[in-house]
Amino acid sequence: MPHSVSSESTPAGESSREMSQADDIKPGPETQNATMDDAPSPAAPTEKPKVNLEEIFDDDDDSDGEFASSAPIKSEEEASQPAPVKISSRSHFSDPEIMRAFYQRLFPFRYLFQWLNHSPTPQNDFAHREFAFTLPNDAYLRYQSFPTADLLRKQCIQMLPSRFEIGPMYSTNPRDRKTLRKASAFRPLMKELVFDIDMTDYDDIRTCCTGASICHRCWAFITMAIKVVDVALREDFGFSHVMWVYSGRRGAHAWVCDKRARIMDDQKRRAIAGYLELLKGGDQGGKKVNVRRPLHPHLERSLDILKEHFATSILAEQDPWASAEKSAHLLNLLPDPTLRAALQKKWDSAPNRASASKWADIDTLAKSGALSKTSKELLEAKQDIVLEYTYPRLDAEVSKKLNHLLKSPFVIHPGTGRVCVPIDTRKVEEFDPLSVPTVTQLLQEIDEWKGEEGDKKIQDWEKTSLKPYVDYFRKFVAGLMDEEKPALKRERQEGADVMEF
Repeated sequence: MPHSVSSESTPAGESSREMSQADDIKPGPETQNATMDDAPSPAAPTEKPKVNLEEIFDDDDDSDGEFASSAPIKSEEEASQPAPVKISSRSHFSDPEIMRAFYQRLFPFRYLFQWLNHSPTPQNDFAHREFAFTLPNDAYLRYQSFPTADLLRKQCIQMLPSRFEIGPMYSTNPRDRKTLRKASAFRPLMKELVFDIDMTDYDDIRTCCTGASICHRCWAFITMAIKVVDVALREDFGFSHVMWVYSGRRGAHAWVCDKRARIMDDQKRRAIAGYLELLKGGDQGGKKVNVRRPLHPHLERSLDILKEHFATSILAEQDPWASAEKSAHLLNLLPDPTLRAALQKKWDSAPNRASASKWADIDTLAKSGALSKTSKELLEAKQDIVLEYTYPRLDAEVSKKLNHLLKSPFVIHPGTGRVCVPIDTRKVEEFDPLSVPTVTQLLQEIDEWKGEEGDKKIQDWEKTSLKPYVDYFRKFVAGLMDEEKPALKRERQEGADVMEF
């Protein structure tokens, strides 16, 4: 199930898309006057908007240094505080007034800007970044770009996208691509290395839910995947700035934000995706894990992480071999015909035997003599089974292309109303997707807030259960910017030296 957007493909997926050129998509009735890849520019098209840095980055009320203030940047027409939205039993998270209030009062545009810009001062890292909007009428706008957080915010308040995706930084402003003499001059230069894990890829092994549904039991698959992929990215590839984001319904996305990752070409991205990809084949009864021995250190470490989850999350909670059909699949994964026959006989006599007991039967019968192959071969087969039922199932195509788009953090999932919040990997076991706040819940929390503001203005998101997620994002961005400060300073100094020469 694709969760990405490239310029060659068509809309699909819940969190990101592969889209055709937007010119090929007919606008809905609300957008008849705008082409699908060029929405009305938020600034005058003939003149680059002047940016008042003091207005955009006001340091007066914030002690976070680079993170001057998270206060919404007020345009002239929005100088007053947004009027409260009345939430009722009839309110739906996609209602225009709900989405407008969300973008006005809750979405952390300031931190999103700093995350993508890598500096508090506007630069091309953000200004040449592609955004793609999904509008309420399902029209899809490609190649949107904004020089500042303020202009992105204004566009969201004006157009009320049900969500938006983030693409690469291009060689020129995406809005200006049609003015170039050579199409080849418009090319992607930089984007985070991303990964997508979707619960539907586990449908053949999860027994509690199917399709778009999730519960606490099957969310363990996502938890396992995050733990395995995160440690590989950090220890095997040396990345430091890895952010995981809940997709809003049934999955998670990883954004690897180190500059070394952002500038990778497609070949390097494919290599990393291939390194992390393990399961092959899709037929029902086929063996999906075939790995060489001795095991690669990454797989040895993964098994150490996953074996505990296999006992609890798989054997106890999923009970994957309860049915005769599923038991037959387990037998097919064992290489020893003598052992398979002995197990089949035992299980036929106890049809309601639990999966944990069936797993224990393998060793019990092998030790009793029902084994024609070596114990080493049996151990390797059991390791492969553990990996098949626990190892991350990545949508590898999402990771392989620099020009893929992925759903932005903190947007609203259009199917659930939940916010796509970051996941703190230090507490990944505690993350509960079913307790992630919805947009209507957050607006109610603002209205019900009883605290005192005092001298320091409290932002609306600080009055809600969104606060810990925004705080985590803010700290993540601060760490990323701190690391990039020296390089930015050198680049600016070199530029000044060239000008002086």
